[in-house]
Amino acid sequence: MSDPNQVITVSALNQAVSRLLERSFPLTWIAGEISNFTRASSGHWYFTLKDDAAQVRAVMFRGRSQFAGFTPREGDKVEVRALVTLYGPRGDYQINVEAIRRAGVGQLFEAFMRLKERLGAAGWFDEDRKRPVPLFARTIGIVTSPQAAALRDVLTALRRRAPHVNIVLYPTLVQGQGAAERIAAQIDAASRRAECDVLIVCRGGGSIEDLWSFNEEAVAWAIVNCSMPVISGVGHETDFTIADFAADLRAATPTAAAELAATPRADWVASLSADAADLRRAMRRTLNDASQTLDHLSRRLLSPAAQIRQQRLKLLALSTAMMHANRAPLNQSRHALEKLAGRLAAQRPDLRAVRAHLAALQHRGGVCIASQLRHRREALNGLSAQLEMLNPQRTLERGYAIVRNEAGAILRAPAQLLPRESVTIRLAEGSAKVDVAAVQPLLD
Repeated sequence: MSDPNQVITVSALNQAVSRLLERSFPLTWIAGEISNFTRASSGHWYFTLKDDAAQVRAVMFRGRSQFAGFTPREGDKVEVRALVTLYGPRGDYQINVEAIRRAGVGQLFEAFMRLKERLGAAGWFDEDRKRPVPLFARTIGIVTSPQAAALRDVLTALRRRAPHVNIVLYPTLVQGQGAAERIAAQIDAASRRAECDVLIVCRGGGSIEDLWSFNEEAVAWAIVNCSMPVISGVGHETDFTIADFAADLRAATPTAAAELAATPRADWVASLSADAADLRRAMRRTLNDASQTLDHLSRRLLSPAAQIRQQRLKLLALSTAMMHANRAPLNQSRHALEKLAGRLAAQRPDLRAVRAHLAALQHRGGVCIASQLRHRREALNGLSAQLEMLNPQRTLERGYAIVRNEAGAILRAPAQLLPRESVTIRLAEGSAKVDVAAVQPLLD
């Protein structure tokens, strides 16, 4: 290292600085507050030790942490016995903790930790409950003391960043007796009136006693149940209160709360200008595309007469194609029909002899039928003459009569007649009803 022209590597430099720090600062007791505590799966502890003005990275390896007797929590005041060193691979200045013990943890901090654990277990601090801050807030409410420097800081930041935003002040005490109830009442009033897009709850820095009003459960309950998103800006960057955990968004300072609540007007103007430029480019591109499309269509555009001629030629071509398409199947069908007719003519028998034979049979049949009809007619006439001769009417016409009793039975013998009996006599041209006076037997 004595040669000024000597070139060394970064690793060699970090190793030299690490040895220098370890020789210069032997094991030393250091007091501070635990922050960003992490317990690795290997058992090593990694955290930041801080006070009001500075912070330092710290590591406590598993071989030492298992004898600590307690596990530090966020915000714990502790004293560590550590060796000042340098982490070579990253070149980070840090302390290697050999021992750790609790520093004087006051009653207020213990109460703060108990309330934080209870409300956290109740779900008041869950991330899925918290609402996003609106991107463009037109009205911002502020819950703080009118005399607080924090209010001046917030108003200054808002006038600088977003002078167009309306401000509604909900004045309240921020410390002292009854301050927590007043703060909660003003948050509830802002929630009921619903005249703001976002609400800022803020005050300046101070001791844990000064900020204790924002560690009360009443204030946390009002923030959780507020109808609009709440930004908490209490104290300095290192200060944490119950209100910070209950709020939808925590800001390190009141000024930071104002910056988170309102987007700068310059950003909006720049965004609008960029959007307007994009819109102009898009419109110009659309107009250019439409102009090119119009030129392309105008080149393709034909006069009505030319279009009619094209359509007429197309129609003529379609008509010719349709005519040929119809004629070809007809010709094919006609040719096939002619072939079938020829085959049919070749296979069809000569029916003239059959027809002559059929005619002769018909003639002979007709002669036979006529002869039979004549013979049958003559037989019928003979039978009819015989029937006529046997007709009872003809017998009656010759002077005979038919006698019937009252029952309608024909009487053939005198024995069938009874004196004083009425009988009916059927004659050729009518009938008569007579009474029998006496019956005489036939004498031989």
